[in-house]
Amino acid sequence: MNEIEEFASAWEDNDSQTQKAFTELLEHLKTLEITDLEFNARPGVSYSLRPRRRDQKSRSLFAMVDVIDDDPDERWLSVCFYGEMITDPDEMGDLIPEGLLGEDGYCFDLYEYDKDEIEYLKQRLSQAHGNAGE
Repeated sequence: MNEIEEFASAWEDNDSQTQKAFTELLEHLKTLEITDLEFNARPGVSYSLRPRRRDQKSRSLFAMVDVIDDDPDERWLSVCFYGEMITDPDEMGDLIPEGLLGEDGYCFDLYEYDKDEIEYLKQRLSQAHGNAGE
């Protein structure tokens, strides 16, 4: 967990406040029971936070919270889920065929902090977490 927190604290936020958004999603993931967090750093490409339920059997994760790092001054978030693990009642996500580790997924791109969108993503994270144990 230290690598994730070191990354988040070293990231200097700007007017878009995507660092704040990432931190809020990270803190939410920490509240989900029996969840491990894997961190995959690829500087210049992405920093990927991959939550997994310890009792999850069919997949290695239930979501991905990626910090896209193609421009470190303008990092943005892409939060992705397996298609059947969430609902998207507000139709805010984009269906990406084979977009999540070779399977269909929904991705939500966040270019700036939006309180309502963060709350919506937290709900999707909780939903995916709940469905991952089935």
